[in-house]
Amino acid sequence: MDLNTFVTDTIGLPTLEDVIAELEKPGRDPREEFKYATFKEGVTEISDLSEGMILEGVITNVVKFGAFIDIGVHQDGLIHISQLANYFVNDTNEVVKVGEVVKVKVLEIDEKLKRVSLSMKEV
Repeated sequence: MDLNTFVTDTIGLPTLEDVIAELEKPGRDPREEFKYATFKEGVTEISDLSEGMILEGVITNVVKFGAFIDIGVHQDGLIHISQLANYFVNDTNEVVKVGEVVKVKVLEIDEKLKRVSLSMKEV
């Protein structure tokens, strides 16, 4: 790669050479290891779900009234704030974080509205 094509008034060749040298060095990745959920085999559509099923998923969004979780069926399920824990939860952010892998139980499925109600209480 010709670094001269990237030289500007504010970025000189020595800077670009230093950047390339650092990128080429093998080293430790400072990022935390990403955890993946193990989606249940054979469960790929909302119609594959059944009440009482225990699944693993990833928290995709945390809101005041609960958390949305990807359980591998192309439609996030909702864990209502009252179903997050066996104790009173005032702030959902104190219980779950986006990207967290959790186990949930399917409480209710509404295929027509494509809604899945989940619970972390009973797992």
